Amino acid sequence: MDPAQLSDLYSRILTANMFDSLYGYDYLMRPVRVRPMLADGMPQNSADFRTFTVRLRHGILFADDPAFGGKKRELTAQDVVYTYKRVFDPKVKSPSLSDLEEQTLLGLPELRKQAQASGKFDYDREVEGLRALDRYTVQFKLAESRPRFILTLADPGIYGIVAREVVEKYGDQIMEHPVGTGPFVLQEWQRSSKLTFVRNPNYREEHYNEEASPDDASAQAISARLKGKRLPIVDKVVVSIIDEPQPRWLSFLNNEHDLMQGLPASFATYAIPNNKLAPNLAKRGMQMDRQVNSDISLMYFNMEDPLVGGYTPEKVALRRAIGLGYNSEEAVRLPRHGQAIVAQGLIVPDTSGYDPAFRSEMGTFDRGRAIALLDMYGYTDKDGDGWRDQPDGKPLVLEMNTQGSSDSRELDEILKKNMDALGIKVEFKIGKWPEQLKAARPGKLMMWQLGFSASNPDGGNILQLGTSNQVGQQNLARFRNAQFDKLYDQQSLMEDGPERNAVMKQAVKIMVAYMPYKVVTHRIGTDLMQPWLIGYKRHPYAREFWRYVDIDTSKIPK
Repeated sequence: MDPAQLSDLYSRILTANMFDSLYGYDYLMRPVRVRPMLADGMPQNSADFRTFTVRLRHGILFADDPAFGGKKRELTAQDVVYTYKRVFDPKVKSPSLSDLEEQTLLGLPELRKQAQASGKFDYDREVEGLRALDRYTVQFKLAESRPRFILTLADPGIYGIVAREVVEKYGDQIMEHPVGTGPFVLQEWQRSSKLTFVRNPNYREEHYNEEASPDDASAQAISARLKGKRLPIVDKVVVSIIDEPQPRWLSFLNNEHDLMQGLPASFATYAIPNNKLAPNLAKRGMQMDRQVNSDISLMYFNMEDPLVGGYTPEKVALRRAIGLGYNSEEAVRLPRHGQAIVAQGLIVPDTSGYDPAFRSEMGTFDRGRAIALLDMYGYTDKDGDGWRDQPDGKPLVLEMNTQGSSDSRELDEILKKNMDALGIKVEFKIGKWPEQLKAARPGKLMMWQLGFSASNPDGGNILQLGTSNQVGQQNLARFRNAQFDKLYDQQSLMEDGPERNAVMKQAVKIMVAYMPYKVVTHRIGTDLMQPWLIGYKRHPYAREFWRYVDIDTSKIPK
């Protein structure tokens, strides 16, 4: 639970509710709108989008911690500087490093190089790109124009502001001691079971004043009902960790949980037949929030793996054949139970550059073409055992990592069925999700199915899955292509619009051609709420919703 060391969605949900970033998003407004959080107003930026100056609100306090010696600790501009510098510290090994490197903050890469040479990061050395001008003013200076830099300042999950004293006190144990300025603090952590968070007594005085979209009646009703309430509204949040879909579903039905965030697709038939709340649930007063997520599910191929990796024609042909031979529509219909749409490329819904009319080989199922590709490049059955071999006669056996839960097994069955039809043997390696992520980053897995969620409305962010500087971080496929990198850098400098979208589409087409990823779906997220949960609304990017919800205790069964 240390923002600088995180990238996965699940951890970021927790940290987003304990830490604050300079900016965030209006909770109810759609399309999404950035607003100040720790900042006192929007940033002053230069016309060339290379200098951003941010004033901080006064009197923002960190949660109490022994690191502060029994004194109240106010957040200052130096804390912002320290937080962003930590990402460049080699010892932190931050997955967010390449994101900030891409923003070209002046002087930070050089500071990192010195630390790599000396073994010690000099946090006290001032750099031009990140300075505290006074106690409440911080300035960012960039080497290149970054029109969307403010989005980098609007994610408390990974850029939540931390205090230097806390990090230095706990050292390697900082993951277990989250101390921020957010509305909640960690009270109890039962690993792999339950986390309990309680109201932060030092949280600033804020009141519910969320503006709702004029065409969203439900959001308007929420805004009217909660307006003026002190934030956070609830005193405690308990997060239960339940791996299997069935016990998750049953515990919700038994009123043990107030919110089921992400209805397991296997229960869609019972809970939302024809995508409407089931009559028995509606009769109980339950509520539903449903939308296409700004996310993508995919399988990746390790481009450094001797079997599925590589850039030679036969290796590209193998990956494209696997992609063409995988029936994404079947995955939507069966294991996803209709709770997804087939994806055609990397860019996700509700982000800049997403084109719902775009079609590509990534979203195409064509078994005949897949078989033809395999035959053409020598992937044939050479020993008569019924399975295809590699062109040199070695066995062709795919190793797919999986979690082994019931919903994972359903997805695995689709892959196996489709690969069996091509004559390709697949073996599944079962493990825990966190351990698999840890192994994926250094390239120790051949293949893995997982998802990525957008953290802001910039469609260009998802293209980091293919950039060379993200290898070992977001780029789990370890794909490297100079032309792709050039296009990625080009679109990063451009303002939003048709010209930038065209460059992004070119980059996507390179990924389609080399197929380091087989994109499968954009999932449809359905959240179910008990009748006593008030104010919940799924946000495309913001995870810090805990402060905005309430409990109507009069509706809880006695």
